[in-house]
Amino acid sequence: MDRTDPRYKPTPRWLLRVWAFVRDGMPAVGRYRRYFVTMAIPLAAIWIVTIAYLALVPDRYDSRMTLILPGSGVGGSVNLESIGQATVNSVSAFSSNTLSPTENYKRLITSDLVVRDAANRAGEDEDAFPAPQVKLIDQTNLIELTMPGASPEQARHRMEHLQAAFMAALDNLRKDEAATREKADATRIAELEHKVDAAQAALLRFQGETGLVSLDQFAGRVSGLDQMKAAERERRVLVAESGGTAGRLASSLQISIPQARLAMQLKADPVFSQLLTRYAETVGEETQRGGTLGSAHGAMEKLGAERSELRDALARRGSRLTGAGGKDILAFSDLAVSDTRERLFETLTNRDSMHAGNQAALAELRRQISQESGRSEALVAQASKLAGLVRDLRVAEAVFSSALARLDTNKADPFASYPLVQTLEVPSLPRGRAAPSPIIALAGALGASIFVLFGFLLLWLRQPIIRKLLPNA
Repeated sequence: MDRTDPRYKPTPRWLLRVWAFVRDGMPAVGRYRRYFVTMAIPLAAIWIVTIAYLALVPDRYDSRMTLILPGSGVGGSVNLESIGQATVNSVSAFSSNTLSPTENYKRLITSDLVVRDAANRAGEDEDAFPAPQVKLIDQTNLIELTMPGASPEQARHRMEHLQAAFMAALDNLRKDEAATREKADATRIAELEHKVDAAQAALLRFQGETGLVSLDQFAGRVSGLDQMKAAERERRVLVAESGGTAGRLASSLQISIPQARLAMQLKADPVFSQLLTRYAETVGEETQRGGTLGSAHGAMEKLGAERSELRDALARRGSRLTGAGGKDILAFSDLAVSDTRERLFETLTNRDSMHAGNQAALAELRRQISQESGRSEALVAQASKLAGLVRDLRVAEAVFSSALARLDTNKADPFASYPLVQTLEVPSLPRGRAAPSPIIALAGALGASIFVLFGFLLLWLRQPIIRKLLPNA
């Protein structure tokens, strides 16, 4: 088109520059064929490999499964009244910043032991059984597993057996841990039981040697000593009271206690009483008649003779009964005549007997107090040793009982070291093949082809690029 034409539009200058750059860098016409042949070789190789991959690589199907670890710990406490306490706290396995149970389980799933067990369960060759792919989801307790297979059924079948092998390995680990702990606990229990037996034997031996069975017995002995001291004080009061009463009566009656006892003994004899009564009647009649008759009167002589005979009879009878002399008997012959004096004599005798009994009781109390006080120091030492032996036995029993309770409570949480694993998603049946993927293969081949073309383009335009970068070269 003519430039003078009003409809003429000039070509942009940048486009002219690009055309000049390409034109100047184009190779000679004879070299086009070599460029095309050289470029066709890598392109052909790329697409041949891609087509061979899609055609020859066997189909692969992936079965997926997701496991979850709840991760919560449990705690327990057992209180045994008057014996001891056992407390069990199973801390969550996820509380540690350095240990991760999901990482441990990932290693266990991919371990040779689990993979070989899964292969045996599936009835396949151990060397041909593929290892699963394990992926841990961040910020969760999820474990995602992928198992390949030649068919959807085989992939799911392998995943199911892998799951069974993994669970069996966990059970074996838990059982081995429990057995190891139980063996160690059994050794410890035997040691504690030996300590309990030794403490009990020492306590029984001490009780047999000393006769001190319990601290209550020691407290009873101390309390008994206090009671005896209190009784000794009361008995001293009674001794003083009975002695004072007897002494006052003896002073009032102007007679000693042995004399009063002699008078009571004579009064108790019926023969002596009868003789004493006749003697009193004879003396009274003699006194009465003596007021009217003279001493030479026959009746007076007869009464005097009778009185003398009765006195001798009283003396003989009294001497036979008491062993006292005749004069002493006759001196007390008037003491038992009056009933009032007789009751006073009886009271005096009773008070004297009470005084003697109180004195004997006081002497016995003092003897027992002296004996118990002499044994108190040894008893305190024995009680102190008994308290120590009882304390040792109780401590040994408490530790032993707590260990037994702890042994039982430790079995309450078998997931303390190896957390519980639950299946969030059961092994899936693949809906489509995972490999080979035509889309991915074709995208890769296309990308490789673009890179090859771009490389040859740079090779084509190397001359103008070099002149542009190195104009003076």
